[in-house]
Order: sequence, then structure tokens, then C-alpha cells
Amino acid sequence: FNPLTKISYAIPDASPVRLSVYDMLGREVSVLVNEKKPAGRIEVTFDASALASGVYVYRLAAGSTVLTRKMILVR
Repeated sequence: FNPLTKISYAIPDASPVRLSVYDMLGREVSVLVNEKKPAGRIEVTFDASALASGVYVYRLAAGSTVLTRKMILVR
């Protein structure tokens, strides 16, 4: 992505959601969502214009489910 991307996810039940972005050293660089969300499909825009090119990981924790995915920022 360059430098905006959309992260979309769906949750089956209303639950607390935390969506965070980390660099490859494990440092948290952004918290995109940290609140209770209703059930359904949700889309969040991540603006990485202040970050350097490289590999980043986002972590989605919703209820008892945790999902981790890799993203590559190319400038």
C-alpha cells in the first residue's frame, strides 16, 4: 500500500475490538480501533504517511478471536 490502505473485517456479535499496527520490531505504531463495535462489517482507513517504507503487522482482537496480518508499505 502507499500510503493509505483500508482494513475491513466482520464480527458476528457486538464485542470490544482493538485494531493495532506494529512495526517489525514489535513497537506499536498506531491504534486504529479500541472500542466496542456492533456486529457486522467494518472498514477502517490506515494512513501511514508518517511512517517509513517497510513491513508492518496489524493485529485485530475482537472478543476471543485474534487475527494478525502482514502489510508492506512501499513509497
